[in-house]
Amino acid sequence: MTGLTLALTGFALMLGGIFLRVPIALAMAMTGFFGTWYVLGTPNAPMAQLKSMTYETFSNQGLSIVPLFLLMGQFATRTGMSSALFRAASDWLGHRKGGIAMASVGACAGFGAICGSSLATASTMGQVALPEMRKRGYSDSLSTGVLAAGGTLGILIPPSVILVIYAIMAEQNIVKMFMAAMVPGILAALGYILTVAIYVRVRPDSATTAERIPMKERFKTFAATWPVIVIFGMTMGGIVGDWNWVKPGPQALFTPNEAAAFGATATALYGILVGRLSLDGFVQAIYETGKATAMIFFILLGAEMFKGFLALTRAPDMLADWVLTAQFTPITVLIVMLIAYLIFGCVMDSLSMILLTIPIFLPVIEVLDFGMNVEDTAIWFGILALIVVEVGLITPPVGMNLFIINGVAQDIPISRTYAGVAPFVLSDLVRVVILVSFPAITLWLVGVMF
Repeated sequence: MTGLTLALTGFALMLGGIFLRVPIALAMAMTGFFGTWYVLGTPNAPMAQLKSMTYETFSNQGLSIVPLFLLMGQFATRTGMSSALFRAASDWLGHRKGGIAMASVGACAGFGAICGSSLATASTMGQVALPEMRKRGYSDSLSTGVLAAGGTLGILIPPSVILVIYAIMAEQNIVKMFMAAMVPGILAALGYILTVAIYVRVRPDSATTAERIPMKERFKTFAATWPVIVIFGMTMGGIVGDWNWVKPGPQALFTPNEAAAFGATATALYGILVGRLSLDGFVQAIYETGKATAMIFFILLGAEMFKGFLALTRAPDMLADWVLTAQFTPITVLIVMLIAYLIFGCVMDSLSMILLTIPIFLPVIEVLDFGMNVEDTAIWFGILALIVVEVGLITPPVGMNLFIINGVAQDIPISRTYAGVAPFVLSDLVRVVILVSFPAITLWLVGVMF
């Protein structure tokens, strides 16, 4: 059996396990373990590999950013920041047709910037915005669809845990990944707002308008969002800005790890000062962060074992050589990969997709000529992959955000949520086409900042 055939067999068996509801981390770990055993002919090798690989994976200092950003999101969820963001966006946009839905998108973008989790963004904003839209007579489809789609902004607008994971796997600069995601994230929010504007004109009965809020009141509610602005500004500005007036020489104020620690601490202090973060809430935030971190780290270990098995088979290198020999155009290969992400997104969560496919796809992408250097190509591909993974969160039958919103609005049939989210999926696909056609949009801010 050739290395490529062995890798494909292992991949198929792993997918079979996943479809049989074996946890993704366990499926990857078992495939890596037994695949390594088969290649090397002894169980001692994967056992020794597991011992060293566990330490090497979890001792990576860069991974400390993951629980810190998760903790920041937990604190943000409990401190009422989502309500302030929604009120401000609603006051500024509510008087327009479909304005409350547009405000929901803006609030999701703002909350995602300090939360970093799509599921948490969808769940929190669903509880805040859904009652308001239903009270104002918005259709069930539009109300649930816009919140499911808006929640996906949490994994694209930095800081994002999945961006950090991709950067570590692809050996890319975390700050550059954050900068590359900024413009596509803003385009996503603007695209969703435009989709709402078109939706309510095609179906005028799906939304209403609210009374215009006086300008003085608008600025008052906008001022109430200062915690989000300050925390996000300091967290992101601290790792990309030139703070030579604070530190000698042109350098950032924070490393990414320090920025994550600052964000978590600042969010917790705000919650304590305003009386919205109790001791029980603090303990619960720590507990939920620990559970999420353990899940992510277990998946990471499984992915590393699977990646080690692939390295022994040399399948990624052989696949890259085959693609070059077959003389497929780079754009054709990229489109096939993005379509694969869309298909996987219907049955698999976003983190698992990234960890499962990057060891296979990235070596192929890096040998193709897209007119960029290897680093820019890896950054650009990472953002595209993340966007298409984001689409998977709102595509049936297993779009996680759809079930989150359905859990918030249990009296609304999920079929209406499916119908309501369809225009936003189309908006995402249009954005993917634009970013594939014009890589400079993704890389522009990276070039400016670096």
